[in-house]
Amino acid sequence: MAMTMDATPAETVVSLLAREIEDGAVVATGVASPLVILAIAVARATHAPGLTYLACVGSLDPELPELYPSSEDLRYLNGRSAEVSIADLFDHARRGRVDTVFFGAVEVDPAGRTNMTASGSLEKPRAKFPGVAGAATLRQWVKNPVLLVPRQSRRNLVPRVQVATTRDPSRPVRLISDLGTFEVGGPHGARLLSRHPWASVDGIAERTGFEFAVPDALPVTSLPDARTVTAIRALDPRNLRDALVGS
Repeated sequence: MAMTMDATPAETVVSLLAREIEDGAVVATGVASPLVILAIAVARATHAPGLTYLACVGSLDPELPELYPSSEDLRYLNGRSAEVSIADLFDHARRGRVDTVFFGAVEVDPAGRTNMTASGSLEKPRAKFPGVAGAATLRQWVKNPVLLVPRQSRRNLVPRVQVATTRDPSRPVRLISDLGTFEVGGPHGARLLSRHPWASVDGIAERTGFEFAVPDALPVTSLPDARTVTAIRALDPRNLRDALVGS
């Protein structure tokens, strides 16, 4: 497929998220997930028309005609085939029926731990973050958890999280940022899997608070093809994506 060289960083990140979704997969989102909702809509419109989407507003397979500013916009109830409660979502995940969930974080460390709870400590927090919302267990149950850090810096990729909200020591996990794609956790620690075309290894290191391995032949992230870029722009006519990725 022909590559679209004028794809923006935000469009490249959305395409990477969409590629994590296979056709026929069951995908779920939580609150504050507009970028992920766009990726799901793009996947459905391109390579994964048979995906099943569990939306945080409580709907199964709602229509996704465009991206709305809030993940909890009640228009995500439109066209649903059924209603799905949070309890239903966790029950399906526990039974191995949920394939992919994307997890955001205030902090991520090379062991794959994430912090969405607080700075400082649980006993004496300096600042409280959005909270766990059940992600601690959900991450370990889904088949393909993916971490998302759309604005990478030394403040969010850290040597060790201040509070471990989620962890999954049994397997490594992919982490997608606005600079590259990493693997964290597992026996080998953090590894850079690819760099985005606008980022250098030195530039990525400057904005990473932990050490990471770099393969001798580091791939450059593929830009999205024309079909994917067309879908992104049609589904996000307000261009909300650019405000969600990068500095």
